[in-house]
Amino acid sequence: MAILVSTLKKTDVEKRLTIPSKSLKYFPPLRDKHTVDFPVEDESGRLWKFQLYTRKNNKYLKPVLTKGWREFVCSKELRVGDKVAFYMGEKNDGATMYRVKVKKAAKIFGAIVAHKADC
Repeated sequence: MAILVSTLKKTDVEKRLTIPSKSLKYFPPLRDKHTVDFPVEDESGRLWKFQLYTRKNNKYLKPVLTKGWREFVCSKELRVGDKVAFYMGEKNDGATMYRVKVKKAAKIFGAIVAHKADC
C-alpha cells in the first residue's frame, strides 16, 4: 500500500515535493526534530538519497523532500501532472525500506487523460 501518492504541481517539479503532514508518520523519524536523510529505491533498482525537512519551531510542520529530489525529477524527466507514489516495506533483515514509482501523465490536446508507468 502506498504511503503517499502525489500528482506533481509546479513547485513539486521545480523545487521540492510537498508531503502532507498526515503522511509524516510513515517516513523515518526526524533528526534534530526537523530533518532526516533516507534512501529510496526506484523501479529500476537505483537508490536515491532524499532529505525530508520540516520547519523548526513551528506548529505547522510543512514537510517537504528537499535534497536529492530535484536530481530525481530531472533524471526521470518529470512534469506537472505526473504522479509519484512512495511505498514502505521491509527488507529480509527486517529493516524498513522505501520505494518510489512514477506514472507519467498521458495527455491529449494538453489535457491529462490517464497515467502510464515510467519506462
